[in-house]
Amino acid sequence: MSEQKLTILAIGGHVGDAELTAGGVLASHSLKGDKIVTLALTAGERGVPAGQDMAEYRQQKVNEAKVFADMLGGESIVFDIPDGELKDTEEMRLRVCDVIRQVKPNVIITHWKNSMHKDHATTHNIVNDARFFAGLASFARELPAHFASKLYYAENWEDAVDYKPYVYVDFSKEAFDLWVKATAQHWFVTGSKSFPYLEYYKHLARVRGIEARKEYAETFMVPEETKRVLKSELL
Repeated sequence: MSEQKLTILAIGGHVGDAELTAGGVLASHSLKGDKIVTLALTAGERGVPAGQDMAEYRQQKVNEAKVFADMLGGESIVFDIPDGELKDTEEMRLRVCDVIRQVKPNVIITHWKNSMHKDHATTHNIVNDARFFAGLASFARELPAHFASKLYYAENWEDAVDYKPYVYVDFSKEAFDLWVKATAQHWFVTGSKSFPYLEYYKHLARVRGIEARKEYAETFMVPEETKRVLKSELL
């Protein structure tokens, strides 16, 4: 195994998206000493619990993102864009481009292209172009260019249309337990009445692990142009 320490940037439309869908892998890499950074383009505050002030819940979500990142020894970033109002614009691409140049990730994880949630699909489009912009030395910004060599799309029940697992990444029971403990810090993960998030993703990690002949795993799609298996013989 390579001794190189990786930096992984997980980008979600809302606080909690990346933590739930790729959190086991993020926890696994954190235990290996790799750097984990989460970026949420909105806080996801419109899922506010009944009777709670939405502005107060937004701050709670920002705090939850920080707690998760802290438990993995990483960092969290949350943009100040209202939930549900994420725009598919050049300005957003440049904001994400600047974060990529700041963080300098080897790997970026984000949403799959199809989703029942418009913020997820918009995030996918923004991240794809932002990664391209960030890698262009001729694209003048405050920070120098940086190209993230790997891009993955996480498995999300809300982004299921045409999603077909392509890459399986397994992780240990220790990473699983860290992920469960960290992601349970998000209120909606354990408190939502609309969907049993933690139960679903815990079981999904086990199912994907069984499919991979491992204990736990999470799956990812990749850009179409990177779907290549190179061999010198058929064995």
